[in-house]
Amino acid sequence: MSVRSKAPLVAALALAACAVGPNYHRPSAPVPQRFKEAEGWKPAQPKEAASGTNWWSVYDDAVLDGLEQQIDISNQTLKASEASWREAQAVVSAARAQLFPTVGVSGSATRTKGLGATLGGSTTTTTGGGTPAVVPSTSRAPSNTFDATANASWAIDIWGKIRRTIESDVANAQASEADLAAARLSAQGTLATDYVELRVSDEMKQLLDQTVEAYQRSLQITQNQYKAGIVAKADVITAETQLEGAQSQQISIGIMRSQLEHAIAVLVGKPPADFAIVPAVFGTTVPVAPSGVPSSLLERRPDVAAAERSMASANAQIGVAVAAYFPDLTLSGSYGFTNSVINGLIRAPNNVWSFGGTLSETVLDFGARSAQVRQARAAYDVAVANYRQAVLTAFQQVEDQLAALRILEQQDAVQERTVKSANEAVRLTLNEYKAGTVAYTAVVTAQATALADAQTLLTIRQNRLTASVALIQALGGGWQAAALKTAGVGAPASPGAT
Repeated sequence: MSVRSKAPLVAALALAACAVGPNYHRPSAPVPQRFKEAEGWKPAQPKEAASGTNWWSVYDDAVLDGLEQQIDISNQTLKASEASWREAQAVVSAARAQLFPTVGVSGSATRTKGLGATLGGSTTTTTGGGTPAVVPSTSRAPSNTFDATANASWAIDIWGKIRRTIESDVANAQASEADLAAARLSAQGTLATDYVELRVSDEMKQLLDQTVEAYQRSLQITQNQYKAGIVAKADVITAETQLEGAQSQQISIGIMRSQLEHAIAVLVGKPPADFAIVPAVFGTTVPVAPSGVPSSLLERRPDVAAAERSMASANAQIGVAVAAYFPDLTLSGSYGFTNSVINGLIRAPNNVWSFGGTLSETVLDFGARSAQVRQARAAYDVAVANYRQAVLTAFQQVEDQLAALRILEQQDAVQERTVKSANEAVRLTLNEYKAGTVAYTAVVTAQATALADAQTLLTIRQNRLTASVALIQALGGGWQAAALKTAGVGAPASPGAT
């Protein structure tokens, strides 16, 4: 092929490589150099999941591990997110199909019958003036037409409108995939939080069981003292009142546990009536995931990745809107056969074909296209603002949980000493009461203080555990944005700009 004959092909390829509109570059976002709340803090027992293991493995709880494994299988919210992701993938496939011609085939058979003039069957008559006239005879013989045709149509993507649409749809699909990862992480975190609170309620129940037993012993001591004539009836009534108050708390703790158990059942996709968790004691270690480098958070948070991909999609839509300023070129053609008999239809003498192109351009739209471009640019600006807000929120959540863990660790150490002191005060006061040196009100006060301090310690421990779950969530739970390049539809190619 000569250079001259190649020139049109080269020109066509050059046009096809063109895509109007701005190429995507990730805008900057406010990223700190350090996590403020992590400075000067060294957790007592830091721990993170080993490579290739699930993040909740840091809690070393077989029941929690089994429940978390059911999230992907049975959680209905997650199933909805997964279906949305598959829907976005299908949109990409449909958009990519527009790059190629559409080809169709058709066949028809027609039989017609009607009046037809035939000179060969004419007759001669004489009019009133004696002038002969030829009157054509009529023929009502039917006729057949058979047709077999293949046709094709191809909208040439000269200005990149289709490619920008694909770029946008791919980014949307990746955003949907990130949304799926975020929904999965949220469900996993919610389950872990509910499980922690359920186990703490088990420990609270155990504490109240022990308290009721202790109060029953105190009541027995008081009754013995009363029978011996050492104390008044009021001491017995006070001991009974204290015992009944503890028993009331012992019963009420069941409400919270039942509700947490029901919530976990729904998270794993089971009816609450068919689900139960046997009471047990949770581990005492509060793992703390390392915070890492702040800038890496942008690649570890699925919600941030989803916001960034939505921004890329909005950027591509600007190119789609700009492409409307340029003419559309559509090539079409057909090739087939037609004949009055079906036998021998597919023969060269019966061949019919056509080929042509259509170039269309909007001449006057009274500003509709410019308004669409402005709309696309405004939508992009919205996506940029949403992305930057998502980044700020991510850093806020990490800082919040780092501060919570650091402060709660200090509070836990103080509260443990408080509980030990309160329990010792109960022991000493009860001995003094037995010796008759103090009133029973002193025992009641000491026991009430000890119970309140023990409950506070459990609450602090619950807050530390839930803060550790929240920190792992805030850090992305081990997810990486690089997964979007291999899962699903893959990363979009970068078209050239004009």
